Amino acid sequence: MLLELALLITGFVVLVKGADFLVGGASSIAKKFNISNLAIGLTVVSFGTSAPELLVNMMSATKGYNTAAFGNILGSNNFNLLLILGVSGIIFPLVVQRKTVQYEVPISIGAILLLFILVNDRMIWGLATDALTRFDAFLLLCFFGLFMFYVYRTMKSASDYGDGTPIKTYRNSVSTGMILIGLAMLLGGGELAVTNAVLIAERYGLSERLIGLTILAAGTSLPELATSAVAAYRKNTDIAIGNVVGSNIFNLCLILGTTGLVKPMAYDSVLNFDIFVVIIASIVLLIFMFTLNQRKLDRWEAIILFLGYITYTVYLIGAENGAV
Repeated sequence: MLLELALLITGFVVLVKGADFLVGGASSIAKKFNISNLAIGLTVVSFGTSAPELLVNMMSATKGYNTAAFGNILGSNNFNLLLILGVSGIIFPLVVQRKTVQYEVPISIGAILLLFILVNDRMIWGLATDALTRFDAFLLLCFFGLFMFYVYRTMKSASDYGDGTPIKTYRNSVSTGMILIGLAMLLGGGELAVTNAVLIAERYGLSERLIGLTILAAGTSLPELATSAVAAYRKNTDIAIGNVVGSNIFNLCLILGTTGLVKPMAYDSVLNFDIFVVIIASIVLLIFMFTLNQRKLDRWEAIILFLGYITYTVYLIGAENGAV
């Protein structure tokens, strides 16, 4: 058990450092082509912080752990919305750009509603089974394409910004090496994380759903937690909240879309509860943006989000043990 736990933690550490190497090398190359910090942040950094979820999901799906794959994404989104924004907002109240309130949060709500419609085939379409088919995955990727078009339009009209730290540039050979090492670490870390998480789950009789929604979700969301917490500490609050909302859209559309395109996945309707939690958390965030100090997540609102995640996790554990 201790060995499996150590290997699981090692897998997450390797995943996080692999994403860091990938982002560092890709950002350096992008900067040499005079791409703005804004563009790099919305594309390279957003993809890099979502890379652990992508690798873990691909490996989970190919190994047949479909519920763990869905649980990883839904759990990561709830982790992002409730815990990461909660912790970041407690560190420093988060001021949000108007476009985040008007467009990005509603887009993220649209993405989770689209997923709900696509995977609940029995409820909505009257089919025999629930699944994310390749056609469903294609629709998610199309939605992601529309989001990237919105990002492109935003980049054209927005001024450049950074997180206060200039992007480091390296020689092309070093940047390429960082990207290759980062990808290798993501593959290795993903394999360690998935294999040992499943072994621990089997040893203790835990369900794929619980392991995906908690351990895998928390582990693969570490890059987002680090990015948002540091940004909040530095009072760069646009990055803290924008990173979370953007990452959720990446998770739902790009990661599930890519995974489903490679290997269609059966869907367990018990996960609808977790979809509803994502929807409710997103709506609550939107409501907070319109109350009292508009377009600002105050500390008391962040505390509510944080307590919401604690309550959600306690419920999951209780439901697993038959206590609720």
